[in-house]
Amino acid sequence: MPSLKDLKNRIGSVKNTRKITKAMQMVAAAKLRRAQDSAEAARPFAERMTSVMAGLAASVGQSDGAPRLLAGTGSDKVHLLVVMTSERGLCGGFNSSIVRLAKAKIIELQAAGKTVKILTVGKKGREQLRREHADKFVGHVDLSEVRRVGYANAQSIARDLIARFEAGEADVVTLFYNRFQSVIAQIPTARQVIPARFEGATTNALYDYEPSEEAILADLLPRGVATQVFTALLENGASEQGARMSAMDNATRNAGDMINKLTIQYNRSRQAAITKELIEIISGAEAL
Repeated sequence: MPSLKDLKNRIGSVKNTRKITKAMQMVAAAKLRRAQDSAEAARPFAERMTSVMAGLAASVGQSDGAPRLLAGTGSDKVHLLVVMTSERGLCGGFNSSIVRLAKAKIIELQAAGKTVKILTVGKKGREQLRREHADKFVGHVDLSEVRRVGYANAQSIARDLIARFEAGEADVVTLFYNRFQSVIAQIPTARQVIPARFEGATTNALYDYEPSEEAILADLLPRGVATQVFTALLENGASEQGARMSAMDNATRNAGDMINKLTIQYNRSRQAAITKELIEIISGAEAL
């Protein structure tokens, strides 16, 4: 049974931990608002741009002049998975959910006889995937020194992905990230960005394009890839802060519960020690 001093030290230690988790919760809450605003502000632009490209893609179809980023290489043998996670931990299951989705995709692709390559964004995902899939790594993007993710960061990643596709290193490129829904809900998402895929693409209106649809698509598609990468980074940023805020809130509550239990245990042990001393004093007095 721990001594009174041990219990007192442990209570003090848990109180210090609670101060840290409470501070981290408040910092995450402050960052969440800005990250959430950025993610939600980017959605209409990304959706509208996707809609425009979908209309152009539906017009172009599978014509010989279709850009390579739309038509693809004609094969889907090599898949590049871009796993986007955080640089820091203490955010609950945020990183694990993304890695879990990526691992499921890896198993599915390998079962189909495909070649899998992995490019990680954020070290936490890299650390988890390294245990089983280190041989599949082809690159890593370190954002630990970036205070606020901007479009330039997304553009740099997109250029790397497009360069790998153009060089024949990958036939299909898929992003893995968490889409922000609420503080307690982040949705693990897999989105194919190369070759561009538009679900239910239709042309609702007739337009005359100058230059041709193919030329416009050739210019828009690289920007579309960068936009989708940027959207994924923003969604991840908001999801990370929401998950961290929720995790630190739970940790703070758990620390409070532990302090209460330890305090009760300390008081009981202290009362037992006092009672024992009184009994010894009374017994000694009676013996005299």
